[in-house]
Amino acid sequence: MVEQSLRIQSLIDHLYSEDPRVEAERAVLITESYKETENQPMVIRRAKALEKILENMNLVIRPDELIVGNLTTAPRGTQIFPEFSNQWLEDEFDRIEKRTGDVFRISEEVKRDLSEAFKYWGGRTTNELATELMAPETLDAMQAGVFTVGNYYFNGVGHISVDYRKVLQVGLKGIREEAQEALQSLDYGDPESISKSHFLEALIISVNAVCKYAKRLADIADQAANETHGAKRKEELQQIARNCRRVPEYPAEGFYEALQSFWIIQAVIQIESNGHSISPMRFDQYIYPFYQKDVEKGSMTEVEAQELLDCLWVKFNDVNKIRDEASTKAFGGYPMFQNLIVGGQTTKGMDATNPLSFACLEASAHTKLPQPSLSIRIWNKTPESLLNKAGEVSRLGLGVPAYYSDEVIIPALENRGISLEDARDYGIIGCVEPQVGGKTEGWHDAAFFNIPKVLEITLNNGYNDGKRIGLQTGKIEDFKNYQELEDAFRKQMKYFVKLLINADNSVDIAHMERAPLPFLSAMVDNCIVEGKTVQEGGAKYNFTGPQGVGIANAGDSLMAIKQIVFEDKEMTLSELKQVLDSNFGREESKPASSANIDLNHLDVANLTSESLVDLLKGLLNQETQPVQTPTTVDTAKDGENIRQLLINRVPKFGNDIDDIDYLVRDVALIYCEEVQRYRNPRGGTFQPGLYPVSANVSCGLDTKASADGRYAGTPLADGVSPTSGRDQNGPTAALNSVAKLDHHIASNGTLLNQKFHPSALAGEEGLSNLSALVRGYFDQKGMHVQFNVISREILKKAQKNPEKYKNLVVRVAGYSAHFVSLDKTIQEDIIARTELKF
Repeated sequence: MVEQSLRIQSLIDHLYSEDPRVEAERAVLITESYKETENQPMVIRRAKALEKILENMNLVIRPDELIVGNLTTAPRGTQIFPEFSNQWLEDEFDRIEKRTGDVFRISEEVKRDLSEAFKYWGGRTTNELATELMAPETLDAMQAGVFTVGNYYFNGVGHISVDYRKVLQVGLKGIREEAQEALQSLDYGDPESISKSHFLEALIISVNAVCKYAKRLADIADQAANETHGAKRKEELQQIARNCRRVPEYPAEGFYEALQSFWIIQAVIQIESNGHSISPMRFDQYIYPFYQKDVEKGSMTEVEAQELLDCLWVKFNDVNKIRDEASTKAFGGYPMFQNLIVGGQTTKGMDATNPLSFACLEASAHTKLPQPSLSIRIWNKTPESLLNKAGEVSRLGLGVPAYYSDEVIIPALENRGISLEDARDYGIIGCVEPQVGGKTEGWHDAAFFNIPKVLEITLNNGYNDGKRIGLQTGKIEDFKNYQELEDAFRKQMKYFVKLLINADNSVDIAHMERAPLPFLSAMVDNCIVEGKTVQEGGAKYNFTGPQGVGIANAGDSLMAIKQIVFEDKEMTLSELKQVLDSNFGREESKPASSANIDLNHLDVANLTSESLVDLLKGLLNQETQPVQTPTTVDTAKDGENIRQLLINRVPKFGNDIDDIDYLVRDVALIYCEEVQRYRNPRGGTFQPGLYPVSANVSCGLDTKASADGRYAGTPLADGVSPTSGRDQNGPTAALNSVAKLDHHIASNGTLLNQKFHPSALAGEEGLSNLSALVRGYFDQKGMHVQFNVISREILKKAQKNPEKYKNLVVRVAGYSAHFVSLDKTIQEDIIARTELKF
């Protein structure tokens, strides 16, 4: 094991010396550029905007850095991207520093600069265009919390991995020459040649701008070297300058140059657009030849190589973005989801493990930081030594690595039309989303679809808070048996999935028209050949991947209704609904009505002619939900007893009980089979996923009490995990339940969280148990699993005394974050997860 160098802790201390800050520099520069390029093709405007930003932004080399390239002046700062959305930020200026999670500092000067820049963008953002494109019914469903497409609705898309290998092998110079050749070979009699030429010209502008950015870094490194008195640091800065004068414009010649080239690409992608989940993916494969050349052949020691790698790991954590306050409850902890994966197999089906695979795991152990989101691919020929090394890192309590099964993911991708060779080369984007690097525009995290909310609306005959937003599939008193209820639920699911598709495609078109990304597209296969950006469908593979959330809650609820209402006849469905409406007796139950006008309290004496006209119009347009027949349940008295009946009498998902496990499987399939029927504007298909990031918390806020015994407003189940506390038969039983789901159809990813007390993984026996657990789960065709190895007591102490636990990193969902930076609702969700022991 290579020890951590003293430099690494110094870099970490500098990075986390203060709260991150909002900066206005990029917003001001892109606004100036757009004003200068009015009436030019949008893709050209985007390229020139990137050029202006890279030529004028403030560049810094942080103390002791060996890998350079900043996105902001302040460590972990955030730039602003007004072309996607901006009104929400201005509305929240005075709350940014007072948030309960993801706090940012913002000066009055920055507020003024941003407000001035935002004046230009009214009517020009992707967010505004997407809103105009959506159907009214879609907007109603979003407002009700049935689904959210906020990820790309307010921000850039991201969720991609470019062809880093190509950049390292041919440099940006080689890519530029390829574009120039394609431009020269265009047939100007072809009507598409006009748009193709614009894209290729924009690509060349962008690539040249990045080469100049690297040389600017070289210049400031030289300047710093001239001003430095220490001989060692002077030599380091001179080497940094030499690196940046060569890469990424030219092919990398060694390990150090490869890391520097990689980082400049990684940084500029996120300067061009604020889409997160820009994922390195199979880093140990495309960087290994450079590692092998230098380390194994003796021109660099293993210790020197590990220090450079550790420096890069710290640098990943310098990337940040600001989200609206509501989104911090779904994406808490400043996450950027830069997923880096090791292991697995080669494109020819051989084991891909190499020394760099181990060094990457070591880097995460050394730095103990949230980024990168480290993952590992497992198949039947994965060496036990690599799995044991992963286990050693897991029991550090960082929530990494996440474990993925080649045996499920490769055929799942083939089923979506991806070739076997490409499928074998998959990596993970963001949280848990499989993708072929450098060839795919996957649009993962395209939406979060609240499945328990749809069941709630079904029980209300298409109404939500008195307003009809769904289909009228039947009054609850008219359902004669469970099957009729399930049929109604299926109809509502199909209806709302169609609205979800409308929302996603609207946002997709908005990005295509207003935010093409020529630099990103330069490094994605087929874009140059097709003469299209990835936003226009230029990638080899095109998908849209929305996520279903809360399958355990929906399945457990349906099982409770089936058993308690229709089989055991403990109560009627109307009586159960009355209990749910009262939040199990915690709130007064009121009949729902969609009327916006309260006729019982209408002030007739003061009614004017104008208001009378408005009243008549309202009465003509409104639809009133019929008042339900009164029931005999005393909710205040019986509510909690009924809740306990629902929890304890009915089997729950996660305990290896076939009846409920297969019902949850069916709920997931209803969603997945409906989603995959649709196509997107880029010529690709929709593919479903089953993971929430941490949107299970925010989706729970929009969902009333459910028949699984869940209180209103509390979190939904996390991913495909059982509901917290309901899996009582141990970790193996929970895995057996989750493995019964059809993970192959959920090709956009499934997420399973497990939490272990540290004692469960102690010693060699603990590592052996963890290895057996992972392999056993994957043998049953589970797709993914990740572990929090930390005690509930430590989490509670960190919540009470955050200053003492500033460095505590935990697994949130498909990512890790500093626990104390999370909103309290997310902290509580993590604490509540079942703590397992073998």
